[in-house]
Amino acid sequence: MADLKVAKSVSENPCHMCMPIGGILPLKGVEGAMVLIHGSQGCSTYMRRTMAEHFNEPVDVGSSALNEKGTVYGGGENLKQALDNIRKVYDPRLIGILTTCLAETIGEDIERLAAEYLAERGLADLVIVPVSTPGYGGSQADGYYLALRRIVAALAQPTPRHDKINIIAANVSPADIRELKRLLAAMDIEYTLLPDFADTLDRPYSDHYTKMAPGGTPLDAIRAMPGAAATIEMGVTVPPALSPGQLLADEYGVALHRLPIPIGVAATDLFLRTLREITGRKVPAGVLAERGRLLDAMIDSHKHNFAGRSVIFGEPEMVYAVTRTCLENGVWPTVVAAGGAGGEAVSLFKDVLAASPEPSYFLSETDFAEIRFRSAAAGANIAIGPSDGRYLTEKEGIPLVRLGFPILDRMGGQRILSVGYTGTANLLDRITNTLLDAKHHTYRTRIYDEFYKGRRLNLAPAQAR
Repeated sequence: MADLKVAKSVSENPCHMCMPIGGILPLKGVEGAMVLIHGSQGCSTYMRRTMAEHFNEPVDVGSSALNEKGTVYGGGENLKQALDNIRKVYDPRLIGILTTCLAETIGEDIERLAAEYLAERGLADLVIVPVSTPGYGGSQADGYYLALRRIVAALAQPTPRHDKINIIAANVSPADIRELKRLLAAMDIEYTLLPDFADTLDRPYSDHYTKMAPGGTPLDAIRAMPGAAATIEMGVTVPPALSPGQLLADEYGVALHRLPIPIGVAATDLFLRTLREITGRKVPAGVLAERGRLLDAMIDSHKHNFAGRSVIFGEPEMVYAVTRTCLENGVWPTVVAAGGAGGEAVSLFKDVLAASPEPSYFLSETDFAEIRFRSAAAGANIAIGPSDGRYLTEKEGIPLVRLGFPILDRMGGQRILSVGYTGTANLLDRITNTLLDAKHHTYRTRIYDEFYKGRRLNLAPAQAR
């Protein structure tokens, strides 16, 4: 595996989004929670629009609308006015405050401001979770896990031991969240799933619209997480300082199992085996039958997938899971780009890619100009990742399988199912069919160019007559 970096002084379409947009997602998966962005109006509008296009849902995000005056003299009054407005309109039980580059640059102390607000208004029941998320401070993956950690830190309290399992979910789709809940229910396991945006970001149609979508992880369930039998955290690439599971382990002694997102045979096996070892519950026959169907799908599609040379990009945790899945199926990764991955995560990717029989390039803290350059040079013929990779199709003719967050140029990003045996089979079908589609649309041109283009016909005399 080669670890290359093109030296340049600008970033063109970076392979990650900013911290605060990542912080919004887990807050949308908590029951009765509302989000307030402390910064300029434009930042919250951009995040609101991006999430609304991905989930095809109204995504309400408040803003302190920091202006020139607040930037010079401090934005405390803007923040408190915004909190008043949010309480009046939404009546939330929890408000998460996320900062932007502007608020962080002028040094806003949001923890002090939040404490002042609660004291001044005499609010004993409202929970405010301040999370420092400067856009230049990390990626959306960092914002996602940091917000989760701060939610747990704010709510968790000493609790008598109980039999529930804490499941800390990665940034997967609402359809994936529902699939995780189905598997847990099939094994008859009691759990606290955090975050749970299965319904809040993919709510069923209703004649009666409510400003706060029903659903989400109950606050009382989060408060009781310290009493759980164990925590399973989907976050092998997550630094311990951002890990909510690590916080529960360090402060309350809850056993922590850090696993990859259960995509692929090995990762799903590991997830179910860990659940079985913790709870003693058996994996039901129906789920084992799904595993058998996935294996059958892998055998059926291998004759096509062996020709796949993939470029995989996006959030580190999703990229890690998809890279392992590609290796299981012979779609050898040629370029792997995990925006924001650093530290120990780099070693994890290098260890995984060492199993590839063909050369592969790992890129961290990269942009799409570099990904495009490396993908074309490496001969990649399929891309897997969010919509930002559409430029690989437009510029290099590499077809894209859309996966992860955000999906902005297609409908149904919230319904893409990839976890578990059934989700993996769905993902594998999409990869195989994309390879087949590209093959069937290009093979005549390719064969003509390879064998006939530029050559003169030299017919024998008998044939010439």
